[in-house]
Amino acid sequence: MLASDFHPGTETAPADPATRFGHVETWIFDLDNTLYPAHTNLFAQVDVRIRDFVQRLLKTSHDDAQRLQRDYYRTYGTTLRGLMIEHGISPDEFLEYVHDIDHSAVAPDPVLGAAIERLPGRKFIMTNGTRRHAEKTAIALGIQHHFEDIFDIVAAGLLPKPHRETYDIFLGQHGIEPARAAMFEDLARNLAVPHALGMRTVLVVPQGTREVFREAWEMEGRDEPHVEYVTDDLAHFVARLADARAAG
Repeated sequence: MLASDFHPGTETAPADPATRFGHVETWIFDLDNTLYPAHTNLFAQVDVRIRDFVQRLLKTSHDDAQRLQRDYYRTYGTTLRGLMIEHGISPDEFLEYVHDIDHSAVAPDPVLGAAIERLPGRKFIMTNGTRRHAEKTAIALGIQHHFEDIFDIVAAGLLPKPHRETYDIFLGQHGIEPARAAMFEDLARNLAVPHALGMRTVLVVPQGTREVFREAWEMEGRDEPHVEYVTDDLAHFVARLADARAAG
């Protein structure tokens, strides 16, 4: 089986997921490294600016700033939340600074756009980044008009995925029934709550050697039961789901 084909994260799931997505009426997509591939390195720009912010804020070395950035990200879900809890910073300056990047690195993806457009039902972006960053990225991809709304870190009250409260706020705000929803993510840990709530879950992973762009812990968990399907080609995956729904 090719890595870009469907394959279940649990032995009980059928090989072809079409039958397991037939009830889905709400499609939820993470943004960074999900709607665009990790090798685009867009988030690498954010990563550098986060490190620089930490270094300047704490007046520390480059290496210590990078270590703290990684530790806070892994422990708290975002570096921002770690800085808020450990150092009491206000989020506004951080969010404005770290997302002030060049979005021209993102190329239009008409294949993905066409596939998302054909999915029946509502579509959302749910991100730990800002709305402004998500909007610019979606516009660069040429897919912004396919989504009903963007739920960002501000809408979440600055509490990031994978916290359960964040999903509850999102679902309640938009009146989404999780048992009739599907979630697409690049981090397996962010799929644990959606799965527990009854959503279909899809992990989007880098292709082949592109894993070099991710930290080891970010690649963990793909074999856990809460990851129902894994794909390294989101456009292909979504297109096959759309085909199955159209065939009815």
